[in-house]
Amino acid sequence: METKKTFSIKGMHCASCVLILEKALRKVEGVSEANVNLATNKATVTYDSQKVTNDHLASAVANVGYEAMVNEELKSEDDEQKEKQKELKGLRTKVSISLVLGVLILWGSFPGLMNTAPMILQNFWVQLFLATPVQFWVGWSFYRATVSALRHRTANMDTLVAIGTTVAYVYSAFVTVLPNVVLNIGIEPFPYFDVATIIIGLILLGRYFEAKAKAGTSEAIKKLIGLQAKTARVIRDGKEIDLPINEVEIGDLIRVRPGEKIPVDGVIFEGESSIDESMITGESMPTDKTKNDTVVGATMNKTGSFTFKATKVGADTMLAQIIKLVQEAQGSKAPIQRLADLVSSYFVPIVIMLAIATFVVWYDFGPVPVLTFALLNTVAVLIIACPCAMGLATPTAIMVGTGKGAGYGILIKDAESLETAHKINTIIFDKTGTLTRGKPEVTDIVPISVILSPGSAGTKDLNRDDILQLAGSIEKGSEHSLAEAIVKEAESKQLSLSKVEKFQAIPGHGVEGIVNGKRIVFGNKRLMDKEGIDISSAGNEISTMENGGKTVMMIGAEGKLIGLIAVADIIKESAREGLAALQQLGIEVAMITGDNQRTASAIGRSLGITKILAEVLPDQKEAEVRKIQAEGKVVAMVGDGINDAPALAAANVGIAMGSGTDVAIEAADITLINKDLRSVATAIQLSKKTMRTIKQNLFWAFGYNIILIPVAMGALYPLWGILLNPIFASVAMATSSVSVVANSLLLKRKK
Repeated sequence: METKKTFSIKGMHCASCVLILEKALRKVEGVSEANVNLATNKATVTYDSQKVTNDHLASAVANVGYEAMVNEELKSEDDEQKEKQKELKGLRTKVSISLVLGVLILWGSFPGLMNTAPMILQNFWVQLFLATPVQFWVGWSFYRATVSALRHRTANMDTLVAIGTTVAYVYSAFVTVLPNVVLNIGIEPFPYFDVATIIIGLILLGRYFEAKAKAGTSEAIKKLIGLQAKTARVIRDGKEIDLPINEVEIGDLIRVRPGEKIPVDGVIFEGESSIDESMITGESMPTDKTKNDTVVGATMNKTGSFTFKATKVGADTMLAQIIKLVQEAQGSKAPIQRLADLVSSYFVPIVIMLAIATFVVWYDFGPVPVLTFALLNTVAVLIIACPCAMGLATPTAIMVGTGKGAGYGILIKDAESLETAHKINTIIFDKTGTLTRGKPEVTDIVPISVILSPGSAGTKDLNRDDILQLAGSIEKGSEHSLAEAIVKEAESKQLSLSKVEKFQAIPGHGVEGIVNGKRIVFGNKRLMDKEGIDISSAGNEISTMENGGKTVMMIGAEGKLIGLIAVADIIKESAREGLAALQQLGIEVAMITGDNQRTASAIGRSLGITKILAEVLPDQKEAEVRKIQAEGKVVAMVGDGINDAPALAAANVGIAMGSGTDVAIEAADITLINKDLRSVATAIQLSKKTMRTIKQNLFWAFGYNIILIPVAMGALYPLWGILLNPIFASVAMATSSVSVVANSLLLKRKK
């Protein structure tokens, strides 16, 4: 029998941990699938329960150096958040200690600068005392990860850092404890504890910022859960009683009053209302609901009171499914294998073999004292291959790139997002609140001249303000969101709204009342038909506006049509320029929306978008992203609503509008806090420039090593008697690091 189990894992801290753990779990006989989520430190394993036990899973994880909490219940969101904060605090402490001690050591050992330092800091034994806790306490995570990688015959950045800093530390300790041995071959004993401590501190600082960004991942889930209604008014035995949401059962009759949240999913049994479903659909227009229509838990009832029968409760509700989709989409993201890790997986073993070869050759064929020459030249090879520059190549460029992005109002959550963005070739935009403003606004007011009463002298010409004043007056008593748009427009023009008598809202149709002694009706075509008002004279205007994706409402007086008012969600000012910039980059653009095909097509045409996905529900949005990814495309999703969260998490890069919901922002990888759609293209261009800088950095970092490794091995000794002094190796490392940092800083000057 196939079972799926999710459990926490302790000890993960990098993408390599994920790969190692997934590989180890998949090797267990009976396991069909294993996904490890670095953001939540959890593994989800699908396995045959007759072949696999908890002990098998725990053993597989333990064998690669981690701890699986398979026998414990998953912790609550609050407990997990507290644990993440505790880990962040510990990491912050280690970063502070390593950088403070590193700066003190640097002050006492760096040529020129050391002349200003107190004598105590220039003492090698003091430097050894300061460097030891950084190397073996602060840097313990590098050793642990290196051991795990070596068990699987791989090498990564942790391996490079562990070997490089250990060589730097061991050599420095050697010249501190046994300076005469080095002096005997004419080399001045000079340690470089500062290299080991500063590099460890800087790399952990980068990890701290990454961990801090990831600490907010579970907040999205937490806020989604918070959207649920806490109680439901259930009708049992003819009485209405308030029950906790978890006590509602399928088949219960539930009453919902105006302004209340709908507690669970169901079907209306009695009554009718207008319901704001923007939380689910992302659409700003409330939906009119009558008997037998479905309602969704956590949406907001706007006007009428109704009862409905619960059809889905607990984990089966749409909100619960959205939560599940976000969790699964986040967990299914494969971590990006960094270029440095890929190269270092070959580079480190090669360097180790070269170092061993150096020792053997010098020990067998070198001059006396052979052991000393063999050791020092082996150390020189390892030092020149120290990954200081490699360790700085990616994080420095990423830090400058993300900082520059922030200056443009582009908030990039982590390095992986910035790395992936340059590969994007397809971008899907949500419509409402992303391409559009997200709120209905009055777009057209069309007065229609009519004879208001038999026997009058002529026609009464009403202008646009007259129509808006009448509509605003009668809609002031309505709770419909379209009424709010009309009243707001009237008030913005400082029109004096008249008193309405005998006001009545007609669900699904519109409103009516007496204004200035005349009976006014205002609503849709159904209301006009009900009132017997002929609208054929305005047929062309109505069709034109509706084909433009607008909602048209009609106003009648004394049985005659006197005007039209159209309301629509307006396209954002930056939308056209933003889409044009993406098309210039050769990126395919699509629009996705829960709105109807006619409205979506109208918006798409006006923006020049040909690929339109309309009437798409939340789970379908995520599926559409997956479908395009299956075509081999790298997809970005741009959205702002809770309903976009699963798609944002499923996309290769999720981009949220800063004006959107917190859940959408936290599910995304990049947030446009400036709300400017032109920034989508800017983020992609920034990613391309940052990746170009990273590749240049890695070229220079490896260049120093590749050129000087033969020198360190003693290739020049037979001809000219030249050996690479470990101090010069240290200078070469410093030079490579400086060039890498300087190149990264050039990003600031690029436009």
